[in-house]
Amino acid sequence: MKKLLFTLLVCAISASTVVAQSRETFEERKELRKMSKDELNSKATKAARKEAKRLKKEGWQPAPGALPLEKQLDRSYLMQMEYDEDMYPKYMMAEAMSIGSNYDAAKMQALELAKQSLAGQIQTEMTSLIENSVANEQLEAEEAVSVTKSIMESKNLISQSIGRVIVVSEVYRTLKNKNKEVLVRVAYNSDMAKKVAKKAAKQSLESESEEVRNKLDELLGW
Repeated sequence: MKKLLFTLLVCAISASTVVAQSRETFEERKELRKMSKDELNSKATKAARKEAKRLKKEGWQPAPGALPLEKQLDRSYLMQMEYDEDMYPKYMMAEAMSIGSNYDAAKMQALELAKQSLAGQIQTEMTSLIENSVANEQLEAEEAVSVTKSIMESKNLISQSIGRVIVVSEVYRTLKNKNKEVLVRVAYNSDMAKKVAKKAAKQSLESESEEVRNKLDELLGW
């Protein structure tokens, strides 16, 4: 009983924290949406040049046939600044690196790790939504604990459901032992991410009551 009460308390505290952070994030995104295209380009270019300078200093260079490093990063920052009318990001971004004896092997592994990172982000978004639902009294705390547990166990399901990702930037460097280290940054359409989350949630919540599943469907707008 004590363990359950502690879990519910933690869930409630987390929910209030998430609500406060969500409001702050919403305002930041709102300000970005007000910027003109030129202002956004300028902001992205400035950030891209700074990061490109750092990466070059660390020995990174563009992949064969890829755009110059500054251009790749410029595109990445612009995509990160895109939000829909509800102030949700249009793209989810993830980054990963891997080392291999050859370039292709290292790149494939880096892409797989990036997909796992995306899966973790989708999982976190779902969990935050559940915590918000407790704060807004859309879901009982005990129900939220049960649903959150199911979602936390669904990362592999989410990762397997992620389809093709957009490789926004791809750089590499040759190590002293001649192995290749590849760093990739990928983007995934947020609408696709919602579909993946829906599929994973339905599978992971099969053991829950129909009432809880219906509440979650209503909450997520599915």
